[in-house]
Amino acid sequence: MIECKFHSGQERKCDVKSPLYIHSRFKDIERAWLRKPGHGQKFHQGWLVTNTRFTTDAMQYGACAGLNLVSWNHPRKDNLKERISRLGLYPLTCLATLTKKEKQSLLDKGIVLCKELCRNEQWLKEMGLPPSRIGKVLEEASSICKSTIQQ
Repeated sequence: MIECKFHSGQERKCDVKSPLYIHSRFKDIERAWLRKPGHGQKFHQGWLVTNTRFTTDAMQYGACAGLNLVSWNHPRKDNLKERISRLGLYPLTCLATLTKKEKQSLLDKGIVLCKELCRNEQWLKEMGLPPSRIGKVLEEASSICKSTIQQ
């Protein structure tokens, strides 16, 4: 079970309450799974992923409880920042060349990542953006995820 905690302010930290509540929910769900006939020895893990940082108490609780924690800088290896970079999962919401309304229009169509725009500029044309703006948007998107476009 994976629970994601999104915070719009990067200054916020995920304190010990979040992993405590999530671990408790996970254990309740796991107990229900184990009572199901035919469930067998299926593999269960609890995860908490956040786009901010964990407090020291939260990290200590997660380690003691066996709850996997992933944040912007935790764990030291394979944290959220490294995963986004390695996989090229930069959200189009980080593009300064698109207005909030244009970003929402793309999100409404299920287009979420910069690399999706780089692979199909047709979406920008369909929105009615002039060629000069399309070029600027694609240039920005390409510079953000240049290492992943070649994949």
